[in-house]
Amino acid sequence: MGASSQPHVLIVEDNQLVIDALRILFEASGRRVTGARSIAEALVVADTDPPVLVLLDLRLPDGDGLVLVEHLRARDAVVLAMTGDDDPAKRQRCLDAGCVDVLIKPVPVRELMAVTERWID
Repeated sequence: MGASSQPHVLIVEDNQLVIDALRILFEASGRRVTGARSIAEALVVADTDPPVLVLLDLRLPDGDGLVLVEHLRARDAVVLAMTGDDDPAKRQRCLDAGCVDVLIKPVPVRELMAVTERWID
């Protein structure tokens, strides 16, 4: 399977350790992974190499990650929000913005892989 046939996962997260850990998980399951640590980086990736799935942290150095949702969905990406806040109002705000689900960090590996598999294949 060539790189172009591997589903592309974009991880938008300001913590490089989280990106690296998620990269290992997704690459082990045959996915191609790009990390972006800011809104600006994510916009560049989405425009040059559109992902099929985006794991989106809400708190980024250059703003609220939700500002990316419309842009990402316009490129046919499925967006899963990731947050450390288990707040029903925040969850609803993510869903209203166009995220398909909201994952509470830290997300157990099995749950993360099960949720993302529903949207990748």
